[in-house]
Amino acid sequence: MERDAALAGVFEPVCPATTFEETVERLGTAIRLGLLAPGSRLPSERDLAQELGISRSTLRQAITTLVQSGHLVSTRGRRGGTFVAERPPLAEKEDKPLGEGARAVLDYRVAVETGATILAVERAEDEHLDRLRELTGQMAEATRFEAYRRADMRFHIGVAEAARSPRLVRAMTEVQGQMSDLIALIPHPEQVLTHSNAQHVRLVTLLRRGEAGAAVRLMREHIRGTEHILAGLI
Repeated sequence: MERDAALAGVFEPVCPATTFEETVERLGTAIRLGLLAPGSRLPSERDLAQELGISRSTLRQAITTLVQSGHLVSTRGRRGGTFVAERPPLAEKEDKPLGEGARAVLDYRVAVETGATILAVERAEDEHLDRLRELTGQMAEATRFEAYRRADMRFHIGVAEAARSPRLVRAMTEVQGQMSDLIALIPHPEQVLTHSNAQHVRLVTLLRRGEAGAAVRLMREHIRGTEHILAGLI
């Protein structure tokens, strides 16, 4: 179908590393801005995956997330497909992307989390890492978002505790509180939580191995993923 320049930008290839989260952001933002109109049908899974330059499994994850959040509707049958919801979430709320205040929080988070990760690689003891692993288990078993989020906050604060820096623990506690205010503005699809916790598990492994570079890259990827989800669903 013929597209204007703005809509064409939605379907440009997605960058690697955060393909799942960026795909959610692309489609969620296009829905919020009306580039994908309520009731409109998405291209076929094969065509859309090819246009975005991602695997069909990653695309399915992103679509499942947006179905769970109420942005998309999937139907089966001869006339089935994936459609933009007639009344997507937040459609009646003030339509503003992430503002300067939110961006400041996200930037502050990058500094605190990556710094804590570097020191945790150097200073963490087995008891710290065992506690982090225990928290990933709590997130995996959580049946309600509130329980997941409590364990999630404790995990990130636990990284600062593993860095053995009281000041970093205070900073991490502050930034996690500010992140909770942002996260409260969006739906919490199961697919997003599962993907995020898989990164938590990988991070614990890297901390235990003492792989500082890989751990910091993963933490930055983890944070960037949250930024994409917020931008797409807020």
